[in-house]
Amino acid sequence: MSLYSPFSKEELLPQTEMLEIKKQKGNLFIGLPKETYFEEKRISLTPDAVATLTAQGHRVVVETGAGDGANFTDKEYSEAGAKISYDVKEAFSCNIILKVEPPSLKEMEMINPQAVLISALQLKTQTKKYFETLAKKRITAIAFDYIKDEHGVYPIVKSLSEIAGTASVLIASELMSSVNQGNGLLLGNIGGVPPTDIVILGAGTVGEFAARCALGLGTRVKIFDNSITKLRKLQHCFNSPIYTSTIQPKTLKKALMRCDVVIGALRGKERSPVVVSKEMVQKMKEGSVIVDVSIDRGGCFETSKITTHSKPVYTEHGVIHYCVPNIPSRYARTASVSISNIFTYYLLNIANEGGFENACRYDKSLRNGMYFYHGILTSKTVAEWFNLPYRDINLLIL
Repeated sequence: MSLYSPFSKEELLPQTEMLEIKKQKGNLFIGLPKETYFEEKRISLTPDAVATLTAQGHRVVVETGAGDGANFTDKEYSEAGAKISYDVKEAFSCNIILKVEPPSLKEMEMINPQAVLISALQLKTQTKKYFETLAKKRITAIAFDYIKDEHGVYPIVKSLSEIAGTASVLIASELMSSVNQGNGLLLGNIGGVPPTDIVILGAGTVGEFAARCALGLGTRVKIFDNSITKLRKLQHCFNSPIYTSTIQPKTLKKALMRCDVVIGALRGKERSPVVVSKEMVQKMKEGSVIVDVSIDRGGCFETSKITTHSKPVYTEHGVIHYCVPNIPSRYARTASVSISNIFTYYLLNIANEGGFENACRYDKSLRNGMYFYHGILTSKTVAEWFNLPYRDINLLIL
């Protein structure tokens, strides 16, 4: 009696193993148009980053003068392997367009259908027509300020916040000098002279780096925030103990009356909470300085009004106010290098994965930043803000 076998003779023989097909590296075609937004001087890729990309066979088109604001010349980009274009349409006709600020509606007309746009979103300043144009051209759009990595960190936002925090103390130091009609105090600690006092509102990344810079100069620092977790984290960050407090009107009022500089770095869900009233500002020292880093989200001082890099300050109740929304652009070269380092990693990853489509399948951080996929709105935040229909990106990318 023969035993029954569920396999045929051929199936019992050694079989050829099916190996995964190696991904073909994609060749990227990247455009760097010149920024046209008011007082925007940053650029998304530095010449060193361009050299890294072109060395791997990718093409980069840079509009002439695009790097001037950050002190990168056309010659540097050309020597790095980029093509310098004197036609703005050529930079916008690339498959991938990198910008710091979102493109204007006029610039959107020059973008080819099915292109990939990577820039900031700046939801509060956008119009419904902007998103309708993206849908009409079937553009895939990624907001770099919404890219969140595997550690739950927004890398570009964090990097720019570090710059803004450090810069806020340096700006305050400039404004306090007699040359700039300040009170003539040096922001530091000199033997025999009482150190200056700084109050920082907010214990996030901006507040942390403002405190680092201020402590490095030798000032007395007081940090206010309603998050005990953030305050406790900051206490562990520094070698020396620092003054921390929750935001209580009576305690804050006393601190403001004695301080020389106040830095506003509070954020809210919709806008920054106003925690310093006009009456509190009136009781501050004459010649003291307010640097409101939160002004891009409304500001946390009742007396705050938006200013520009060309006219950055005004005086109210004897207190100097600095309320420029885009502080990192003041240090355009540092900010450009910081942004470029992060962009380069993502671009090389897109190429190594065989193109943008494959990269999005495997890289969750790119999907986090995506708000349009081939003309389909994929961001719930944008959809709710403008009352538009949207679809989950995870259902579109299989």
